[in-house]
Amino acid sequence: MQPAAQQPPVLHGPTCGPVEAAEAAEVLALAARAQHADGIEALSEQTLLDLDVAGPRHWFVHATASPGGGGPGSAPLVAYAQLGTPVDGSRSAELVVDPDARRAGIGGALLDALLAASGSHRLLVWAHGDLPGARALAARAGLEPVRSLWRMTRTLDQAVPAVPIDGLRPFVPGQDEDAWVELNRAAFASHPEQGRLSVADLEAREREPWFDPDDLLLLERDGTAVAYLWLKVEPPDGELYALGVSPEAQGERLGSTLTARAVAHLAARGLRRAVLYTDAGNTAAVRAYTAAGFRQDRVDLQYGARAPRTSPEDATMPS
Repeated sequence: MQPAAQQPPVLHGPTCGPVEAAEAAEVLALAARAQHADGIEALSEQTLLDLDVAGPRHWFVHATASPGGGGPGSAPLVAYAQLGTPVDGSRSAELVVDPDARRAGIGGALLDALLAASGSHRLLVWAHGDLPGARALAARAGLEPVRSLWRMTRTLDQAVPAVPIDGLRPFVPGQDEDAWVELNRAAFASHPEQGRLSVADLEAREREPWFDPDDLLLLERDGTAVAYLWLKVEPPDGELYALGVSPEAQGERLGSTLTARAVAHLAARGLRRAVLYTDAGNTAAVRAYTAAGFRQDRVDLQYGARAPRTSPEDATMPS
């Protein structure tokens, strides 16, 4: 697909969600084209889920002008951007440009729009895979890397014995949502994304085709959940999607124990590789995952104004 050369692309937005089904389908198709070209996902899971909720703001860039003013079906979608709701003085954003429409100023125009719309909030923009084009775009806007998210992987080439863990049980949909949200909020109290997940966010993931309650395990003591292990299975890979330990139980090496259980669980499913995501600055988590055989193989960067931040121990986060 080539955008029409005789007419400039047309930017529409910002609009508030949820976006229409036709628009969401266009965004998914655009993200798939970019992923095919770059070898890495263009938009995060959270950004795609946020197409269906109120709050985030959206920009759509279509290839040409049209009498109807653009929109789904009027002209090909060549770029998209999303700006999240304010959180602690900042707003997170992502954008994607069709591979055939790059180097024409579209990314810069979207980034300018995001900066203007963020107002007094600090804009934080995610870029997956540390690609040269993303670095150049951020540099032109005066943004610098302020956070690094590592993907770590290990092979699952043989069965790994699972050590029994007393009190570990599968999640029960319709029963455990409130308990999980409370535990997750405590475990990730200082995390800018994971710790703010709501029951609605959890239920949205429960509706995803990959969700299996047997892959979300709660560790209970005296009827209270003190830790959890959440796995995301999409063959040939299995992801250690999230792992959280309550503050009261931290320091007991539950993170290492549950990581070992994750590896055994995924190996038993016949998967070839285990993956996880964690902040590069979370030295405790990186140390634990390295000891479990994981190695860093990719970096996602968040760009913005430099600011100090912290990350909780025994924590990983979803992609």
